[in-house]
Amino acid sequence: MAGGELLTRWTVRAALALYVVALALRLAAPRRRQLARAAWTAGCLLFLAHVAAAFHYFHGWSHDHAYRYTARQTGELVGRYWGGGLFLNYIFIVAWGADVVYWWWRGTGGYLARSRRVDVPLHAFMAFMAFNATVVFASGPTRAAGIAASILLAGLLLNRLRSPTAAAVHSK
Repeated sequence: MAGGELLTRWTVRAALALYVVALALRLAAPRRRQLARAAWTAGCLLFLAHVAAAFHYFHGWSHDHAYRYTARQTGELVGRYWGGGLFLNYIFIVAWGADVVYWWWRGTGGYLARSRRVDVPLHAFMAFMAFNATVVFASGPTRAAGIAASILLAGLLLNRLRSPTAAAVHSK
């Protein structure tokens, strides 16, 4: 495996691992806000590094090439050649980046107390994208890790929703 491929693969793996760590901390240890913010921010930065590496080493900085690659990969998996998933990745970049810059770094108290109308759609979209990247489109150890992370986060979310303080914190 060449250096560019290693960099591309491991930056996204590390980014998604930090994504899981940050969400797990938020769900299971809400007092660890600073650590969750650091993991969330580092994960976002590593994801940006992954995108840059992918565009540099695989797509020659060409959106058209990335679109065709995404369409081919989607077609091989589901039988429909559609590159629109690339635009979902662009939205993912903007969503995660805006969440880091606008919400987390303005103060963790505001982040944790924000409206469910912001929080739920954002995290549902990000979880959908992470699940697709690690379970649907991946294989081998990456898929196994994606399944394990999904089960872990789903369990933590269910536990958090059952707690008496969850209703008070998320009633906005």
